[in-house]
Amino acid sequence: MDGESTPQPGGFIPPTGLLSPTPSTASSRAAAALPHPRKSALNPGSSKEDMVRRFVEDKLLNVSRRYVKKFGDPDPADTVVGFTNFTEVANELDGVVNVLWLSGTPSLQIPFLLKLASDFTQYVRSFPAAPKATFQLLSKLDHCFASLLCGQDIESQETLPGFENGLRGGMTTTDMVRCRSLVEQTRVLMVEILGNDRGEEEEAEDDEDDDDELGLGSTSDGPDGMDTATWDIDEDRLHLDAARIYENTIVQLGNRLGDGGLAST
Repeated sequence: MDGESTPQPGGFIPPTGLLSPTPSTASSRAAAALPHPRKSALNPGSSKEDMVRRFVEDKLLNVSRRYVKKFGDPDPADTVVGFTNFTEVANELDGVVNVLWLSGTPSLQIPFLLKLASDFTQYVRSFPAAPKATFQLLSKLDHCFASLLCGQDIESQETLPGFENGLRGGMTTTDMVRCRSLVEQTRVLMVEILGNDRGEEEEAEDDEDDDDELGLGSTSDGPDGMDTATWDIDEDRLHLDAARIYENTIVQLGNRLGDGGLAST
């Protein structure tokens, strides 16, 4: 298991997909980008379960090492290369999400997805914003958490592996409280990041090109010759997408915890 594109024993091939969140299609596209899980959960203690566990642990450890390397001086002799932008981080984490979802094993999915979601909040604040890659990853996590909370795929309504006998094999109350805390933290963090960060250079350049094609600029001359801000379509869209972060998870947390999903503020 040296790379995400290499077929893994047991069919663990992390696919990739593109996602552009919109009000009506974010969840369905997240589902389409996720692999279909295996028919039954891996047996506890089996060689396949251990293989997936070790693979995910190694991948997350490698992401952590590359994140730390970002802050150090490059060493040509070092095989671990630091991340240069958050899109690289998101792509690595995206592959881990795919493997976990494919495993169809809640005992692996729940703890590792919670850890990954927690790691995300640390990594994302250390790079310029990368909205496309970020929303793709968060949409997948939203689909996974919401489905695990109700025991069935929220799009197809298929019962998930490991939930044939109900929700007993799913999230504990402790898991749900931790998940809720991560949801709240992530939503606040992303609003702050998107509000204060112009984003990665290549995405900023793309936005400028789009504005030029539409005849929109960042400023316009007012009646007294002063520059006044014009309506920024991309910024409004980003804030709308930020408001939808973990929207399905919030609903399912509310159903399970009975308090609306998010703690009152």
